[in-house]
Amino acid sequence: MSDRLLLLIESNTTGTGRQFAQRAVAAGIEPVLLSADPGRYPYAAEDGLRTVVVDTADTAALWSAVQKLAQVARIAGVLSSSEYFVATAAELAARLGLPGPSADAVRACRNKARQRRLLAEAGVPVPAFLEVGEVAEAVDAASRLGLPVVVKPVQGSGSVGVRLCASLEEVADHADTLLAATVNERGLAAPSRILVESYLTGREFSVEVVGNEAVVAVVKHVGPPPMFVETGHDLPAALPPEQQAALTSCAVLAVRALGLGWGAAHVELRLDEGVPRVIEVNPRLAGGMIPELVRRACGVDLVSAQVSAAVGQPMALERTWNAGASIRFLTVGAEGVLGSVAVVDEALSWARGVPEVVDATLYRAPDTAVAPAEDFRGRLGHVITTGPSADSSSAAAQEAVARLSSALLASLAGVSDDPSGCKEAAA
Repeated sequence: MSDRLLLLIESNTTGTGRQFAQRAVAAGIEPVLLSADPGRYPYAAEDGLRTVVVDTADTAALWSAVQKLAQVARIAGVLSSSEYFVATAAELAARLGLPGPSADAVRACRNKARQRRLLAEAGVPVPAFLEVGEVAEAVDAASRLGLPVVVKPVQGSGSVGVRLCASLEEVADHADTLLAATVNERGLAAPSRILVESYLTGREFSVEVVGNEAVVAVVKHVGPPPMFVETGHDLPAALPPEQQAALTSCAVLAVRALGLGWGAAHVELRLDEGVPRVIEVNPRLAGGMIPELVRRACGVDLVSAQVSAAVGQPMALERTWNAGASIRFLTVGAEGVLGSVAVVDEALSWARGVPEVVDATLYRAPDTAVAPAEDFRGRLGHVITTGPSADSSSAAAQEAVARLSSALLASLAGVSDDPSGCKEAAA
């Protein structure tokens, strides 16, 4: 057991949460997960991660738990891989005198309306938008902005609650649904405000930023409207130099405008008639396994960098190689039931047979009911590929997820004829 602790405040359910703990162990630091329900994260038990059960939404209870830990070991850092607890982690780090981002900046960033206003005031291009708190206001906002519009919560992650609305009736229906919600998918209080914004049709990208340095630009694939389910990523983005520079400089400008500049930020943008516009800035590492893609394509370990930053150590951000890496997520087009163990195993084996595939995983057990994805929670699995270029890894990922889908067709009705959901984004 180490005499230094890295406190992890809740977690995301896959990917970087587990990796934060693993990287801490590799650095000789004991990770401790503080959570209201550690069972939400199966990796904690599987990896023997030390856990503390505490109401992480209760500031006093959480601080009391932290003080007890500090009595027996030195707390070296505080982090969270969960969108919903990054501000909490920042507040704790500041209270303990440890490295971290500005908690005020993180809170402002997590409110998408407040974030948009700060970006616009700083001259960062963003879509036209209006913040509203009533259904009638949402309809009026859509009329003023012009249809179609995107309607979404002012706080959230993983495309939860984000919908493209083509008519005022759709705006009213979706606004009513969002405004009626009192808690979000994590059981936390949901703000009674929503965002109505102009719909941009340009290609979508993300830029992964650490501190004030752009590490890499990523091509994002999304499923068909009206949802905005992320169905894949390719990196590095192959763009003309002037577009590459415009994307990365816009992302860094956005991070600075929001008062961040510490640790990781995931900046999502669209190239709208050649002009990058910021969709949102997330004051954390990217989800969707993007940090793993960055590690495989560039040799830059963003998870290790974030852990190093949290414990006050230098971050290693220098590229050690240049390759391509891609991920595609499996979705279905209609309700159905996954096949037997034998069928699932055969599907995974067929997908893994594609050259350049380094990982193929299903998130659901055999014989499980599935349905079309409305947000990240509806994705059924993924394939990850690497290759000499992003074009190569992208083609391999498309083939592998198509194989995975085809192998399940015999037992699962309704698999989309475009299982990766990437038709419109592959141009």
